[in-house]
Amino acid sequence: MDTDQLIRSLAADNPHRAPRVGAVLSMALLVAAPLSILIFATFFGVRADVMSAIRNPFFDMKFAVTLSLAIPAIIVSLHLSRPEALLRGWGWLLLLPVGLLAVAIGSEAMMAPAMPMTMRLVGKNSRVCMVAIPAMALPLLAGALFGLRHGAPSRPALAGALAGLVSAGLAATLYASHCTDDSPLFVATWYTLATALVTAIGAAVGSRVLRY
Repeated sequence: MDTDQLIRSLAADNPHRAPRVGAVLSMALLVAAPLSILIFATFFGVRADVMSAIRNPFFDMKFAVTLSLAIPAIIVSLHLSRPEALLRGWGWLLLLPVGLLAVAIGSEAMMAPAMPMTMRLVGKNSRVCMVAIPAMALPLLAGALFGLRHGAPSRPALAGALAGLVSAGLAATLYASHCTDDSPLFVATWYTLATALVTAIGAAVGSRVLRY
């Protein structure tokens, strides 16, 4: 019996099958989500004018941007959970929110400005944004790292950074329903800074907990 046949025989004799990384990641995020939602409901909540805000395309744009970050980040993180996987050929998925923001900023620039650019950039909630997104992302980050531990990423810091993008994207989706700053310039600045902070935390923690 050659080596390959021996491995297949041993695998066939072992009735235990490790759960798929995708299933564990999904379950871990579902377990962590109620804590993030509790933080959102306790300290933030949905904006009072949400019924009129949904008629504003820039309000809807915020959700398109945050979900276009979270969903591709999940896909890429699952790909990188395999030891032989490379980012090459997959990284372009993470540019989707950048493209959406560029289109939104260009669209806003062609409209008659409702307020000066500085006010649109700084907004009213920049400090809240920098606290809210990381706070809601941390439980999701813990869940994402737990899920990815069931894989075997060869670049744990990068996998941790992807976990940070996943959690920040999901947390930002929650925060978007609270934030009254709908300008794409605000989203491109403050949502990005908050996401970068969570991503850095994910990379730092992932470099330790995802190493095998």
